[in-house]
Amino acid sequence: HVQLVESGGGSVQAGGSLTLSCVGSGISFDDADMGWYRQGSGNDCKLVSALASYGTTYYADSVKGRFTMSRDNAENTLYLQMNSLKPEDTAVYYCATVGLAYWGQGTQVTVS
Repeated sequence: HVQLVESGGGSVQAGGSLTLSCVGSGISFDDADMGWYRQGSGNDCKLVSALASYGTTYYADSVKGRFTMSRDNAENTLYLQMNSLKPEDTAVYYCATVGLAYWGQGTQVTVS
Protein backbone atom coordinates (compact mmCIF):
# COMPACT_ATOMS: atom_id res chain seq x y z
CA HIS A 1 0.00 0.00 0.00
CA VAL A 2 1.60 3.24 -1.18
CA GLN A 3 0.99 6.34 0.88
CA LEU A 4 2.34 9.82 0.19
CA VAL A 5 1.87 12.60 2.74
CA GLU A 6 2.70 16.18 1.89
CA SER A 7 3.28 19.02 4.32
CA GLY A 8 4.78 22.48 4.41
CA GLY A 9 2.25 24.51 2.50
CA GLY A 10 1.00 27.85 3.73
CA SER A 11 0.47 31.48 2.90
CA VAL A 12 3.38 33.74 2.04
CA GLN A 13 3.95 37.08 0.44
CA ALA A 14 5.42 37.36 -3.01
CA GLY A 15 9.16 36.91 -2.88
CA GLY A 16 8.96 34.58 0.07
CA SER A 17 9.98 30.95 0.40
CA LEU A 18 8.43 27.67 1.43
CA THR A 19 9.69 24.12 1.60
CA LEU A 20 7.29 21.30 0.90
CA SER A 21 7.93 17.80 2.19
CA CYS A 22 6.55 14.45 1.13
CA VAL A 23 6.97 11.35 3.23
CA GLY A 24 6.42 8.05 1.49
CA SER A 25 5.51 4.60 2.72
CA GLY A 26 5.15 1.47 0.64
CA ILE A 27 7.49 2.97 -1.93
CA SER A 28 11.20 3.74 -2.02
CA PHE A 29 11.88 7.12 -3.56
CA ASP A 30 15.34 6.06 -4.69
CA ASP A 31 13.68 3.37 -6.83
CA ALA A 32 10.93 5.55 -8.27
CA ASP A 33 10.59 8.54 -10.56
CA MET A 34 8.81 11.13 -8.45
CA GLY A 35 7.31 14.49 -9.17
CA TRP A 36 5.68 17.51 -7.67
CA TYR A 37 2.51 18.55 -9.47
CA ARG A 38 0.33 21.55 -8.85
CA GLN A 39 -3.29 22.33 -9.52
CA GLY A 40 -4.19 25.97 -9.73
CA SER A 41 -7.49 27.76 -10.07
CA GLY A 42 -7.81 26.59 -13.66
CA ASN A 43 -8.01 23.02 -12.34
CA ASP A 44 -5.31 21.79 -14.68
CA CYS A 45 -2.71 19.64 -12.97
CA LYS A 46 0.79 20.39 -14.16
CA LEU A 47 4.15 18.80 -13.47
CA VAL A 48 6.33 21.32 -11.69
CA SER A 49 9.40 19.25 -10.98
CA ALA A 50 10.56 15.65 -11.21
CA LEU A 51 13.40 13.63 -9.79
CA ALA A 52 14.32 10.38 -11.45
CA SER A 53 15.42 7.41 -9.41
CA TYR A 54 18.94 7.81 -10.79
CA GLY A 55 19.04 11.50 -9.90
CA THR A 56 18.17 13.50 -13.00
CA THR A 57 15.91 16.46 -12.31
CA TYR A 58 13.34 18.28 -14.40
CA TYR A 59 11.82 21.68 -13.80
CA ALA A 60 9.02 23.41 -15.63
CA ASP A 61 10.16 26.65 -17.26
CA SER A 62 7.88 28.61 -14.93
CA VAL A 63 9.83 27.50 -11.84
CA LYS A 64 13.32 26.94 -13.20
CA GLY A 65 15.89 28.74 -11.09
CA ARG A 66 13.44 29.27 -8.22
CA PHE A 67 12.43 25.74 -7.16
CA THR A 68 14.71 22.89 -6.14
CA MET A 69 13.60 19.29 -5.73
CA SER A 70 15.58 16.89 -3.60
CA ARG A 71 15.19 13.73 -1.60
CA ASP A 72 16.51 12.15 1.56
CA ASN A 73 16.80 8.43 0.92
CA ALA A 74 17.35 7.58 4.57
CA GLU A 75 14.12 9.35 5.55
CA ASN A 76 12.32 8.42 2.31
CA THR A 77 11.29 12.05 2.03
CA LEU A 78 11.04 14.37 -0.94
CA TYR A 79 11.42 18.10 -0.73
CA LEU A 80 10.51 21.03 -2.89
CA GLN A 81 12.33 24.19 -1.92
CA MET A 82 10.43 27.14 -3.39
CA ASN A 83 12.07 30.55 -3.46
CA SER A 84 11.05 33.88 -4.96
CA LEU A 85 7.44 32.81 -4.88
CA LYS A 86 4.97 34.56 -7.15
CA PRO A 87 1.17 34.86 -6.97
CA GLU A 88 0.94 32.57 -9.98
CA ASP A 89 2.56 29.81 -7.89
CA THR A 90 -0.64 29.66 -5.85
CA ALA A 91 -1.98 26.11 -6.13
CA VAL A 92 -2.46 22.81 -4.39
CA TYR A 93 0.83 20.95 -4.63
CA TYR A 94 0.87 17.18 -4.89
CA CYS A 95 3.68 14.72 -4.45
CA ALA A 96 3.19 11.86 -6.90
CA THR A 97 4.85 9.19 -8.88
CA VAL A 98 5.55 10.43 -12.41
CA GLY A 99 2.50 9.39 -14.36
CA LEU A 100 0.24 9.89 -11.32
CA ALA A 101 -0.22 6.25 -10.40
CA TYR A 102 0.09 7.36 -6.78
CA TRP A 103 -0.33 10.81 -5.25
CA GLY A 104 -0.83 12.41 -1.87
CA GLN A 105 -3.61 14.53 -0.48
CA GLY A 106 -1.96 17.78 -1.50
CA THR A 107 -0.86 20.87 0.37
CA GLN A 108 -2.10 24.38 -0.35
CA VAL A 109 0.35 27.13 -1.24
CA THR A 110 -1.00 30.66 -1.40
CA VAL A 111 1.17 33.57 -2.52
CA SER A 112 -0.19 37.08 -2.21
